[in-house]
Formats: sequence, structure tokens, C-alpha cells
Amino acid sequence: MKLLDRMRAQIRLRHFSARTEDAYVGWVRRYVVFHGKRHPEQLGESEIRDFLSFLAVERNVAASTQNQAFAALLFLYREVLGRPLEAVEVGVQAKRPERLPVVLTRDEVRRVLYAMAGMPSLVAGPLYGSGLRLTEALELRIKDIDFDRGEIRLRDGKGRKDRVTMLSETVQPRLREHLLFVRQLQARDLERGGVRVVLPDALARKYPNADRELRWQWVFSASSSYVEGETGIRRRHHLHVTVVQRAIKDAVNAAGILKPATCHTLRHSFATHLLEAGYDNSYST
Repeated sequence: MKLLDRMRAQIRLRHFSARTEDAYVGWVRRYVVFHGKRHPEQLGESEIRDFLSFLAVERNVAASTQNQAFAALLFLYREVLGRPLEAVEVGVQAKRPERLPVVLTRDEVRRVLYAMAGMPSLVAGPLYGSGLRLTEALELRIKDIDFDRGEIRLRDGKGRKDRVTMLSETVQPRLREHLLFVRQLQARDLERGGVRVVLPDALARKYPNADRELRWQWVFSASSSYVEGETGIRRRHHLHVTVVQRAIKDAVNAAGILKPATCHTLRHSFATHLLEAGYDNSYST
């Protein structure tokens, strides 16, 4: 197998997210190109230090970006090449900016949500009403929504942790109606040739028919399906992050808000408003 294929195989073996896989592979590719396309087997600690310093000095990346690149290279040498590195120094460290999170007032949140429509507006509901990260909201399955208890169960969230958060009463009526649509979509998918939902590799092997079950369907499904290259199976993924990001950006502009608000701003606003109302912030962790 080629180096990057081996990298992807090892990442998937450890059930990392697709975003982490793409990021790690991207950093290894840049590392190889930076050193004149020499194979990493020919490189070592000093070359890693030079690359990370280049990112900080020439590319002016954030500290979190440099740390991600470092983690990708450590994974490459330890898990793919079987060559754990010793005493690797970052070299020139990127500066960690000191920024306060952007927080909207309750009125500003209402104006943003009012300016949204369609499925992105449904996604924005739990971003603010439940304090979800965008990827957490998009990766929700029907089984994760508990209307009776007023809860959302998050699986494999940030840091590979599970947690439970509140399901805001204000979003429940529209969400119930939307899930009826998801039920109809899934039934239509099965009738038209068996379009199946995407599942993690390990789960798909353990429960080969789970990708047809209603409880495993995405809450926020993409409008189109695609044919999986490896198996030839037609699958449906969840809504893409950029669809919601663009919708929220447009809504912020339409609401006349000058703050640099994003999807994550709704999460920060949720936590801030909870504290202001006298609640603890355990739901936002």
C-alpha cells in the first residue's frame, strides 16, 4: 500500500473521525512536499522541527493548527512507520491568540434564527437550544433524540466522550415534524433500490443490516445520495457543514448584526445565557 493509504487504514482502524483522517493525511502530504517529496522514512526529528517552525514563521498558523500538524506526524511515525520518535522539539512555537468568544444577546439570537429557513434553520435550533457543536448536530441519529426525557444523547463527541444535553422545548415541535419527513425519506430510499445510511466501519461489520434501520438514520440527511466506491452500495450522508455555515453567515448579515458570529457563536451564547439565568454550564462541556 502507498504511504497515504496506509495512513488512512491505520486511522480508520482506530475509528477516528473523517475530518481527522482528512486533516492528518493532508499534513503528511504537506510535510513530504516541504522536504522535496522525500519519503518520511528518510526524515526524522530535525525535519519535523523544521517543518513545524516553517508553519509558525512563514505560514503564521495558529498554535492549534501547529499542534494538529505535530499530532499527525507523530501518528505517522508511531502507528504507520512503526518508528516512535524520541524527544521531538517543536522548534518555533506558534503564538496562541488571546481572544474572547463572540456572544450574541438573546434578541440577536432570535433575529438570526428568524432569518433562517429550511433544514439549516432546524440545525441551528439545537446549536443554540442545546449547545451542540455543528458536527455534533449534523451527526445526530434518530435514536439519539429522546422527546420523553427532553434529552439529546451525544456519542463520540469531542475527546471521544459521550454526554447528554437538554432538548429545548422550543425546537421539539418542528423537530418532531421533521422526523416524520425523515421516516418517509428512508422508506422511499428502501423502495427505490435500497439507499442506506453511512455507518462507522466497525458498527457496519457488527450489525450488517443496521444501515437500513430507521433509528440509525441521520436526523439531518443530505438531499442527495451517492454510490460508495468500495462496495457499490448507494448511500446517504448527513447535511454538509458548509450548508449550515453559509446559511448562518447569511442570516447574521440579514439580521444586521456586525459581530463576527458563526455556528459556534450559538453554542457560546447558549452557555452564557444559561449562566446568566442561574444554571450551571455542565451542558456545554
